[in-house]
Amino acid sequence: MEKTPLVIGDLVASVPIVQGGMGVGISLGNLAGAVAKAGGVGIISTAQIGFREPDFETNQVEANQRAIKKEFEKARAIAPDGIIGFNIMVALKEFKSHVQAAVEAGANIIISGAGLPTQLPELVGNAKTRIAPIVSTNKSAKVILKYWDRKYQRVPDMVVVEGPRAGGHLGFSKEQLEEYTPDLYDAEIKEILETVKSYEEKYACHIPVVIAGGISDAEGVEHALQLGADGVQVASRFVTTEECDADIRYKEAYVNAKKEDIVIVKSPVGMPGRAILNDFMKRVMLGEKIPHTPCHQCLARCKPAEIPYCITDGLVNAAKGNVEEALLFCGADAYKATKIETVPEVIASLMIQEKTKA
Repeated sequence: MEKTPLVIGDLVASVPIVQGGMGVGISLGNLAGAVAKAGGVGIISTAQIGFREPDFETNQVEANQRAIKKEFEKARAIAPDGIIGFNIMVALKEFKSHVQAAVEAGANIIISGAGLPTQLPELVGNAKTRIAPIVSTNKSAKVILKYWDRKYQRVPDMVVVEGPRAGGHLGFSKEQLEEYTPDLYDAEIKEILETVKSYEEKYACHIPVVIAGGISDAEGVEHALQLGADGVQVASRFVTTEECDADIRYKEAYVNAKKEDIVIVKSPVGMPGRAILNDFMKRVMLGEKIPHTPCHQCLARCKPAEIPYCITDGLVNAAKGNVEEALLFCGADAYKATKIETVPEVIASLMIQEKTKA
């Protein structure tokens, strides 16, 4: 199948790959810039992005806003003409201020999930920044498309369909994760594509659809495109790259992981997620309540007095390489990583044509 560029309004990525946003501190300016330079869409995660700022512990809001600008400028210096954006979770307490900071920084696109981004068009306003909701089911796709249509008379510039094999927080219940077979989820994707198509016809425009979740090789990319997608979103494959912003020990945790080490976990706010099983997560699963630092004001629905552990603490430990005290989010195929590569090498391996395979 001929690989075509990913066209998002007036933005054109020469390869149809969006690098998934990974927080805290995994996909920052260096990784996003490298992906954009290689022809893909580089995405910076704003989740506690300012954790390395000197005043982070006492002034999280300004530290994060400052880091949003810094990391974007870092990425832009690497890829002056590339497509660079942000992943901003709806679940963040400072969702609005992060969106505003990303727009002010000059983001080409904002991708938003972990809840339905109902206010995103209003927050972005008339800025040139493109917007893309993340959906996991046809039901959620219908809800957000209908809402934006009725309230804002507009459609997304792109839709990201994140499946049950994704890493980090998942848009499914534990029961749904068990029920969805690959064939069943393919059927769900086709329904989402039909829903998007109905709005394309209404607005006489093309809305690119990008499929995400457990895509780790050329075969996965090919399958997504054959289903009718315009591109794919890939995250875990970019963790084990030289350019990834994470500590080398975090990258090595992926390289050393076995298939049985990839498990479904529960985040402090009750959402299911996928992570590498380590000593920290074993303690959590046994019911231990892990002492944590004062509240970092990250998730809107978190109750510090009730949580089993602090998600910011766990993810900051991961980014800093303290892997045995960390929450190591990952995709379903993270165990397939066997070495540290470069971003261009990963993209090349994802884009191998069937006819050239040995």
